[in-house]
Amino acid sequence: MDANRNDEVAGLRVGDRCSGVVTGITRSRTWSVALDGFPKGVSGWFGPLELPWGRKDPIEVGDRITAEVFAVDPKRRQVRLSLAAAAHPELWAFLSGLRPGQPLTGTIASIERFGVFVALDEGPDHPVFPGVGFLTHPELSWQRFESVEEVVRVGERVRCEFLQFDIWNGEARLSLRAFQPDPFRELADRLTVGQSVSGRVTKVLPFGVFVRVAAGVEGLVHRDEGGQGLDVGAEVTTTVADLDLPRRRLRLTIRQLPA
Repeated sequence: MDANRNDEVAGLRVGDRCSGVVTGITRSRTWSVALDGFPKGVSGWFGPLELPWGRKDPIEVGDRITAEVFAVDPKRRQVRLSLAAAAHPELWAFLSGLRPGQPLTGTIASIERFGVFVALDEGPDHPVFPGVGFLTHPELSWQRFESVEEVVRVGERVRCEFLQFDIWNGEARLSLRAFQPDPFRELADRLTVGQSVSGRVTKVLPFGVFVRVAAGVEGLVHRDEGGQGLDVGAEVTTTVADLDLPRRRLRLTIRQLPA
């Protein structure tokens, strides 16, 4: 009996198209769907991540929808659906086919306060945004900058690394700094714990100060390690107390390390 029940959705595959009627909406904004051609116990569902990009009209109980199968759970007899994939098949297929680390080229299309849009050379246009590619501020450069225009400008050609498919916005999250030398790694290759390094104080906080020891690299001197009474701009000589390459953290001290 259980095997037969599981077989009711076993024939569905990711990428198949399904239609049905919306039967309910939860407070957490999950929509349930009675799928055409399936028994009553089989249900489809989708959440905010699976909505069509740029859709403004609400989806209500009783609405008919067409969606692409995103995942199948035979044991629960549930089918996760994507309306975005069905509404924008070319864009969904393009983004789904990208792989982390893949290089992509394009042109800076728009600079916004929350990030930078890139019009990619490959793939279709986005139905809402000025570009399918998107760069968050941290992925623009290893170096600290005050204005995005210090790094890129609208119309500039760029080569980026693909990070992930943002299914919420239908974007290719990109990294520009991935193709730039990592100053932290370069410095880490030359530093060892106990080594002296000089720099300039760039930020004073209640728990300590940050010292720039190389272009794009700052280390923290905790207040208990001598990081108090210093002002921004002060030149200091410190000692490397700890170097954490995976987390990109450099801990410095002005006190003498124990032998």
